Amino acid sequence: MAEADKPQPPQWRPLLPHEAVQRMIRRNVTQIFGSGGERVELDRPLGDEGLFGPQSMAWRVHADFTSMMAGGIAALLLQMLHPAALAGIWDHSNFREDRSGRLRRTAQFIAGTTYGGTAEAERLIERVRAVHDRVEGALPDGGVYRASDPDLLCWVHVAEVYSFLSAYRRYRAPLLPARDEDLYYAEMADLAVRLGARNVPRGGREVADYLLAARPALRCDDRTREVASLLLQPSPGMLTAHFGRAAIDAAIDLLPGWAARMHGFSRGPARHLARARLAGMGMVLRWALKDGSASRARRRVAPHS
Repeated sequence: MAEADKPQPPQWRPLLPHEAVQRMIRRNVTQIFGSGGERVELDRPLGDEGLFGPQSMAWRVHADFTSMMAGGIAALLLQMLHPAALAGIWDHSNFREDRSGRLRRTAQFIAGTTYGGTAEAERLIERVRAVHDRVEGALPDGGVYRASDPDLLCWVHVAEVYSFLSAYRRYRAPLLPARDEDLYYAEMADLAVRLGARNVPRGGREVADYLLAARPALRCDDRTREVASLLLQPSPGMLTAHFGRAAIDAAIDLLPGWAARMHGFSRGPARHLARARLAGMGMVLRWALKDGSASRARRRVAPHS
């Protein structure tokens, strides 16, 4: 074989400054959300659109890491106001040792069920259902709770999708038409039913009515405040310290006013600063995280486009 025909080793070159920053941000995000669980398959099988497909509102809303992060924190703050949801965290979660674990597991589940192929999404759903079947216990008032309870699953679902969509509307699509909001809620309601929920609201008006009707059953006590205080401590690290604080402040700002008051959060003029900070962080993160879950899924669905 002539020397010119022999395979040549790849040429090494130093990273440009912007490439080094991108790599640092991706590494930090992977450390937060890519560890502590099994890998979610997004690249196979080719041509499989999964449960939603690239034209869905779920793909649009869940593609933005920044708004999903703030929305995820807001969802947890809203969910824990329900005594049964809080009891499940208190009794069956290591939240004191792993503050970001619930957020990480939720992020992996949402990525897999939104962007994964059909079989991968169904596998994740069945795994969550199996976990729910094992989570039960006693409430402080003597009642019992079960994570598999269809009504409790509906509460957890509504708090989550309401928070995700609120963040998306605020930071990515402030003029989002009501019909698109309804479409998102309807798509995600199908996922909630697969998980075992019932009587799931399927539109914006229904979600607002549901949250209003749920308020009398909600509580904020010492256990709620302890879980919230741990959740609201930013993780250490170059990215996580700055972005974590911005995402936490933005999450508090996303809560319905009545939920913020239950938690004892003060939301004065500083909320505008919180929005500006997260919007600025969002521009940086979207630049750094271009090859995210949605991009990988698009290549799977249309590998030759």
